[in-house]
Amino acid sequence: MEEHFQSSDKIKDFVIGMSDGLTVPFALAAGLSVVLDDTHIIVVAGIAEIAAGSIAMGLGGYLAGTAEINHYNAELKREYEEVANLRHKEIEETKEIFANMGLSERLQNEITEEISQDTDKWVDFMMQYELGLSKPDKHKAYQSAGIIAGSYILGGFIPLSAYFFTHDIKTGLMYSVMLTLLSLFVFGIIKSKYTGQPLFSGALKTTLIGAIAAAAAFFIAKAVSDH
Repeated sequence: MEEHFQSSDKIKDFVIGMSDGLTVPFALAAGLSVVLDDTHIIVVAGIAEIAAGSIAMGLGGYLAGTAEINHYNAELKREYEEVANLRHKEIEETKEIFANMGLSERLQNEITEEISQDTDKWVDFMMQYELGLSKPDKHKAYQSAGIIAGSYILGGFIPLSAYFFTHDIKTGLMYSVMLTLLSLFVFGIIKSKYTGQPLFSGALKTTLIGAIAAAAAFFIAKAVSDH
């Protein structure tokens, strides 16, 4: 159960980083393609954005992971205090949990009596079944930051790579669009598979979001440059 939980978190972090990594640099490059005539500048600006974006996203993942750990530890401390100082109340709450599971009053009393003999196991039980909290990996914050930042970088270089091998802005933009939309569609299929969504509609939704973001950046830049 714990391994499944952690794996789900890692997939979620990868999806967050890859989604933004594919979309934001793609939109930036598309917008700059309107006002610039040098692919080198687009590449430099894109790399700068990927660097800044990956750091910002990774930091966000780290802070979120740290907040989850701190929240768990605070609730754990409070639960130990309640078991020590409000034992009768905690026994009633434990019985109520078993009652909601459909156990008879006799079994509620017997199991509560048994589990309350071991404070650590009792607290762990209450954390999971009363508060719905599972113990997070102590390395979660660093893992989350690394996965989000790494997947952002991976996603960001896909649209940007089209500008590496050409000096023509229009050609670079065309290949960037093709590469990114294809990558978004494939990524959408993978994401939909892991999140339980219909594969095609999930992939189409992911692709459309990226296309809309790039189109918005492109036409806004065009409108500004025309004036």
